Amino acid sequence: MRIGLFATCLGDTLFPEAVKSTAVLLARLGHDVVFPPGQTCCGQMHVNTGYQREPVPLVRNFAEQFGDASIDAVVMPSGSCAGSVRHQHEIIAERYGDAALRSGVATVKAKTYELSEFLVDVLDATDVGAYFPHRVTYHPTCHSLRMLRVGDKPLRLLRAVDSIDLVELPEADACCGFGGTFAVKNADTSTAMLQDKMRNIATTGAAVCTAGDSSCLMHIGGGLSRIKSGTRTLHLAQILSSTRTAPHVLTEAAR
Repeated sequence: MRIGLFATCLGDTLFPEAVKSTAVLLARLGHDVVFPPGQTCCGQMHVNTGYQREPVPLVRNFAEQFGDASIDAVVMPSGSCAGSVRHQHEIIAERYGDAALRSGVATVKAKTYELSEFLVDVLDATDVGAYFPHRVTYHPTCHSLRMLRVGDKPLRLLRAVDSIDLVELPEADACCGFGGTFAVKNADTSTAMLQDKMRNIATTGAAVCTAGDSSCLMHIGGGLSRIKSGTRTLHLAQILSSTRTAPHVLTEAAR
């Protein structure tokens, strides 16, 4: 299968290892991973902040970059960006686009997936040959849980990882408090939600908190670092790409 990899803004600028790990994992599973060089932001930040007309050029560019018929699927290590492409792009195209944009958006929407749902639903794979001998807890991000409805797919993938010690996160489905600009506009509320999340993570004794969105991991990881919790954050793709022959070396978190 020929897979178009979408890096996302955070992946491109702050968390490139999550993007690289996605490419390594998909290639290891036997697929041809391509990276359209003209890709840009998907426009989610604009839409979420109320600027719906402004991201039309970004939506159009996304449809053009990934609409090539030779690309069988578009995969990204982000539930929020996948949710934007599958839901928000259609809204923007219908309200402010032309017929060509509506057609392009529909074409790309039908083949766009967040990483875990692509592995489980499309490839029918839960055991991807990963090895990660550490205690891990999983935070299900809001967009993946509530918009994409990936359910337990990430957990099914994690349970199949060789030598992992996977522990359940109390109140796992509670938001971490990030929410993009929500964390800026409602800092006190966001911080209170983050404190609840960190308190629950602490009860697991996990060395790693993982998730499918770098944005939430940035928020959680920043909090854990500030309190020197000893728990670090790592994207799901980085765990799944780790193998016995090429293991991910876990650096020690601040204590």
